[in-house]
Amino acid sequence: MKPIYVTKPFLPPLQDFMAGVAEIWDSHILTNYGPKTLQLQEKLKGFLRVDNLSLFVNGHQALETAITSLGLTGEVITTPFTFASTAHAIVRAGLKPVFCDIRADTYNIDESKIEALITKDTSAILAVHVYGTPCEVSAIDAVAKKHNLKVVYDAAHAFGVNVGGKGIGTFGDISMFSFHATKVFNTIEGGALTYNDHALARDIYLRQNFGIADAEDVVLPGTNAKMNEFQALMGILNLQYFNTLVETRVEAARIYRERLSHLPGVTVLTDNRDLEYNRTYPYYPILIGSEFGLSRDELAASLNKLEIFPRKYFYPLVTDYRCYRDAFDSSQTPMAKKVSAEVLCLPMWGEITAEITNLVCDSIVALSKNE
Repeated sequence: MKPIYVTKPFLPPLQDFMAGVAEIWDSHILTNYGPKTLQLQEKLKGFLRVDNLSLFVNGHQALETAITSLGLTGEVITTPFTFASTAHAIVRAGLKPVFCDIRADTYNIDESKIEALITKDTSAILAVHVYGTPCEVSAIDAVAKKHNLKVVYDAAHAFGVNVGGKGIGTFGDISMFSFHATKVFNTIEGGALTYNDHALARDIYLRQNFGIADAEDVVLPGTNAKMNEFQALMGILNLQYFNTLVETRVEAARIYRERLSHLPGVTVLTDNRDLEYNRTYPYYPILIGSEFGLSRDELAASLNKLEIFPRKYFYPLVTDYRCYRDAFDSSQTPMAKKVSAEVLCLPMWGEITAEITNLVCDSIVALSKNE
């Protein structure tokens, strides 16, 4: 049996990609907002149901640009149950992250705990749609408006998700999407910002292109975060397969849910019943409690011996990273601490088969009896 990894990047037919490469070769345009980049930008606006979208070389550069374009200062309230990029973007902008605990059902930031963390130095809320489950966007918006705060959404997991018929990228002031190779939709590496205020477009452009206003005028110290034509080509092709790939993920999730949800000590991800939205299943997390008979770490190690490689994602918490643990106390977010200690993301990708999904389930069921 070949090893079963937690994810596998989707690649379009090679002949289609090479045909696009030939067009790039003929054009001699490799970057700097070339025709394929502009084509992908327009396609994504329609697909994500947004009015404004800027493409980036990766999601992290996009998130850093979102923070600087909004002119955030002081403190930003966020979640410790996220990928390193979320907190790093805040810190690299010279700001202080303030960590809020998460909900027990969705693992998203607990909107009921945000207000207690607001101080005179708070400028924004940076929430994450963890595993593609939308945050409580209305509640977060209400808190932000009450305290005159900006809202940034890390939507790295939420590409293609719609809430109440609206693209998830329309909520808040800015949303960041990641198009990394392992995401449901990839451009090899890549990312985007979506925003409702068109006035932000010029500032975002300047910040991702060295601050160059024209050939002889540089107006701010920007960076180089532009998407290139090869990335855009991959995105144009992959977008055609998105719905089919999600259908496969939905079926894999159904198998996991039906076969594992009744196992003692196993908690599967539940839907957020307060919102009308579609799931894309970028990941399939389960929690392993004491009733299972093995700890999460023991189960992961046992699966590894069977050539099955799930991932403890997100573990450790951001506040337990070596670079942050001296400055933050992870015991202040007990639910996040608990979930991080129990979470295990199972194999999930756009071409996963029922045979593989059932094999993973068979292995977990068998191991659950080793008490």
